[in-house]
Amino acid sequence: MNPRGCVTDVAGIRVGHAQRAGRGWRTGTTVVLLPPDTVAGVDVHGGGPGTRETDLLHPTATMPAVHALCLTGGSAYGLAAAGGVMRWLEEHSIGFQVGAQPGEVVPIVPAAVIFDLGRGGTFGHRPDESFGYRAAQAARARRSPQGSVGAGTGARARGLQGGVGTASVTLPNGVVVAALAVVNAAGSVIDPATGLPWEHGHLSLRRPTAEQRRLVRDVMATATPPLNTTIGLVATTADLSKAECSKFASVAHDGLARAVRPVHSMLDGDTVFAVATGHDQLGSLRLEQPGDGGPPRRVRVALLNAVLEAGAACFAAACTNAVVHAAANGGDPAYRDLCPSAFPATLRA
Repeated sequence: MNPRGCVTDVAGIRVGHAQRAGRGWRTGTTVVLLPPDTVAGVDVHGGGPGTRETDLLHPTATMPAVHALCLTGGSAYGLAAAGGVMRWLEEHSIGFQVGAQPGEVVPIVPAAVIFDLGRGGTFGHRPDESFGYRAAQAARARRSPQGSVGAGTGARARGLQGGVGTASVTLPNGVVVAALAVVNAAGSVIDPATGLPWEHGHLSLRRPTAEQRRLVRDVMATATPPLNTTIGLVATTADLSKAECSKFASVAHDGLARAVRPVHSMLDGDTVFAVATGHDQLGSLRLEQPGDGGPPRRVRVALLNAVLEAGAACFAAACTNAVVHAAANGGDPAYRDLCPSAFPATLRA
């Protein structure tokens, strides 16, 4: 499996970023606007998560759908950005209908944060409602930029500039699976022995020179372990239930563990959301004879497993893309600056 696309390849999903860097700032917010009736789940690992509205995603909770996701810097303070997303959605009459009039809605906006406080120099410079509003306002269905944008602006990954990454794949049955990750990890995306990402099969990277590998090892060895988190989402056009979305999010953590090593520490708050638009039917869960005299098989389970496997692969690729495409912005050095010979011309831009 070779994920190469973007999370906006899932029809109806729009992504927007808002950020500030310089003059004491180095932080931002990423918003994912979802099509109507999108079902969602979540899985949280690590000892220090910062989240909002995750209880609503539990399979036993009443809420049937969500309207947007907010991924943001600012640690717990940054959760305020979700309020700006709600305000934008309310202005567009998008939300759970609670009154007779079209605008009488309550938008459901689960959120998760990374720790980037003070990385621009001023501790009090962090996302507020205005960041969420601007990111929602900027959301588009076109290919989303990667690297040090939005919630990834102040991210770091074992001494290197972190960022936002995305990836997608289309399964043989036409179902699209995609991911978006904000990598702010205590672990490393880069294998210190080779100087290449642990998961780089979807990229045409070359082995860096010995000197470049030494530079990367030195940066990672001297990095001060900060408070960290990798957050993001996996998405699909398949028609998944809330329980299946929760499993989808859980398996996506396998992709995180492939791309970032180690993960889920007591200082990480790794959180992955999962969303399903329901555009493509997976079929009912039933026993079906394959016609060749072989054993019965559970059709939906087999198709669901393919979605789960693709989600893990896409999330791993998105984590790699977040660091590989990041540009230095006044904080940590970027991988592409330390290892320029690893990049063919098509990846240098």
